[in-house]
Amino acid sequence: MSKPIIRLLTERDGGVLILTMDQPARRNALAMPIRVALIEALRAAQADKTVRSVVLTGAAGHFCSGGDISGMDVSTALDGRERMRLSHELVRLMVLGSKPVVAAIEGFCVGAGLSLACASDTIVAAEDARLGAGFGKIGLMADLGLPHTLPMRVGQGKARQILLYHGQMTAAEAERIGLVDHVVPKGHALATALEKAKFLAEQAPAPMALTKQMLGEGLDRALEQERHFQATLFLTADFNEGRAAFLGKRAPGFTGS
Repeated sequence: MSKPIIRLLTERDGGVLILTMDQPARRNALAMPIRVALIEALRAAQADKTVRSVVLTGAAGHFCSGGDISGMDVSTALDGRERMRLSHELVRLMVLGSKPVVAAIEGFCVGAGLSLACASDTIVAAEDARLGAGFGKIGLMADLGLPHTLPMRVGQGKARQILLYHGQMTAAEAERIGLVDHVVPKGHALATALEKAKFLAEQAPAPMALTKQMLGEGLDRALEQERHFQATLFLTADFNEGRAAFLGKRAPGFTGS
């Protein structure tokens, strides 16, 4: 039996680096190999003066369906903290790095996918896109910086509704509350995101980098809290129940333990 595809595709269009998450069997779930590949690609981009902006997208009609729950095997607090440390390196490269990032969203953008979108500087979504959080469904809190980046986009009130109620919204609804910057016809998210990224690639890079640094203030403190909190939640009975329920395609029965 052939192994499922779990990879990151890279492409250049002038000064724009295009990164495409490709795990079609799970709608581009953010498996650890993809997180590591994104970190490596963004690190290289930081050091490459010919890369002036980045487009992040997903293959096969979806952006990202969330974390790869089947791979969330965390047995100790240290395992959880290391998992979060690695994931936070990706968030810091996106939010605080010198290269502006444009997210091109088609289809599902939920859970960790929404975290990646909100870590981007501009979000372009196709009209058929579905956005939401949903971490609580498996007994976890939102992570990858989302408790910090989401309120920065939509405000505390809207962020609470998105994070606590697990609902999904259309691209039009997301644009109305400021979660999405541009809504385009189905199949056009990447082309529009590339237009935006090309504009950013033509700007003076130093002011761009320093602006991102200022707008990202407070992220490090939020990530350190998140690292501690989420590592604790990985060890709870409710997370084990939520994960089992998700994989078993049934409703979870949380007990608060």
